[in-house]
Amino acid sequence: MTLMRPNGSEALECRNRSRDVTPSSGVCSRCIDGCRGNCEIFQASMRGRELLYPGPFGEITAGAEKEYPLDYSHLNIQGYALGAEGLSSGLEANPDDCIFPNVSTEVEYGRSSKVKLTVPVFTGALGSTDIAAKNWESFATGAAIAGITLVCGENVCGVDPQLELDGDGKVAKSPEMDRRVSSWRRWHNGYGDLVVQLNVEDTRLGVAEYCVRELGVQTIELKWGQGAKCIGGEIKVDTIERARELQSRGYLVTPDPALLHVEKAYRDGEITSFERHSRLGFVDPEGFVAEVERLRDLGAQRVTLKTGAYGARELAMALRWSAEAGIDLLTIDGAPGGTGMSPWRMMNEWGIPTFYLEALTYQFCQKLAGRGLHVPDIAIAGGLSMEDHIFKAIAMGAPYVKAICMGRALMIPGFVGKNVGKWLEDGDLPKTVSVHGDTVQKIFYCYDELKDQYGEAVDQMPLGGIAVYTFIQKLRTGLQQIMAGSRNFSVSTISRDDLIALTREAAQVSGIPYVMEAGLDAAEVILDNVAITTGALTV
Repeated sequence: MTLMRPNGSEALECRNRSRDVTPSSGVCSRCIDGCRGNCEIFQASMRGRELLYPGPFGEITAGAEKEYPLDYSHLNIQGYALGAEGLSSGLEANPDDCIFPNVSTEVEYGRSSKVKLTVPVFTGALGSTDIAAKNWESFATGAAIAGITLVCGENVCGVDPQLELDGDGKVAKSPEMDRRVSSWRRWHNGYGDLVVQLNVEDTRLGVAEYCVRELGVQTIELKWGQGAKCIGGEIKVDTIERARELQSRGYLVTPDPALLHVEKAYRDGEITSFERHSRLGFVDPEGFVAEVERLRDLGAQRVTLKTGAYGARELAMALRWSAEAGIDLLTIDGAPGGTGMSPWRMMNEWGIPTFYLEALTYQFCQKLAGRGLHVPDIAIAGGLSMEDHIFKAIAMGAPYVKAICMGRALMIPGFVGKNVGKWLEDGDLPKTVSVHGDTVQKIFYCYDELKDQYGEAVDQMPLGGIAVYTFIQKLRTGLQQIMAGSRNFSVSTISRDDLIALTREAAQVSGIPYVMEAGLDAAEVILDNVAITTGALTV
């Protein structure tokens, strides 16, 4: 359960010199005086705090490397040889109708104002990091045309270089937020939603008021935390002028750009960047319910909550208070998480991993439901990237889990599409791409499908958006095949009976039956009573 090379991680651009390392510390088994590097301790001895974060900032996302005792690979999906649940009207349980293209992957979540998704996934929060801003057009377009929800993360207004504040220090104009909303709205096809997150700074700046009243945003998400870190959001900035600007807006900036010795170190080239941090939030039940009501009074049609990989107490708080407040969706984000900028060791070493957190979530939901309380719709996040992950997380948390939040998995296609466009323009396609062709039409499998839907407007879409759409279609088709094999033709019929645990420990933690015990009662009945008559099985 340790990192393979905790002192030589690629995320920090470090490596051990020695072939062997001490497992617990990550230090080379032979640490030599005179070594030229390049382990993390070697670099941190010179650059200190810079080694807290993966890099280079703004060009990468990072995912934790720690391997946990249990994850979703310790569950397998049950297949069945008869039956069909959730068939659409007009279809019957026969081989001609029960084909995987007839599986519906559509879901909806929310209370009075429902949101429909074409596939039960949505993006992680894409906030104020450089990598989110630079690739926003791709992410927004892809989510909109694919029909999934897009989450605009925290601090977008607060770091907007062109932000204008009114006399009360509230957002009067934010061109960056305007761009974010309009990019999504241009291609929105009726499915999915645009969600804007709030943290402490966003609330103080009046971001919800601006987004709801001025931009017509319908959903606001309160944020308690995320799976990658237990502190507020962070970014880096390269100039002292920018650092002072963010400090003047109320952010914590380190090192303090107002100090003379910091300014001198910056001018001398000794300090090359500054970190902007968000504050820790503090919650209580009365304040939480009041804030939800305030947001609804502003005009928000939906209010959601995002919470992180905290322990049982905070999970219970999130579930019970969300039930009391009538939250439209509660997203529970487990460790380790991936992000544009989180402290590397924190990302690897804090919080409850997703598998365990969902097991607790199911237990707590059962208790709430058993007491006759409303259980909010739930989404699970944290290290999920494939169609089998979607199925397993929905099944393990059924009937409460409605969708899966994917972070880096939905960002990667945006990068791929953008870079394919650049490589085409430069005449420098790598073999991994040119094997499919040398035109956009040949490279992107779903190009003609989108052209059929949007006509010539498809050529106005960023290639990153087309790539996001193409990846989501892969998820959808793969999910349809898995669902058909488990005889679920609607997401709403997926249940815990569709899973088996491969180890005793996985069964104990999840409550999913152990593989050698699942279905034994039904099997014994068949073994004791089946008779073969004229080629037919009679039970």
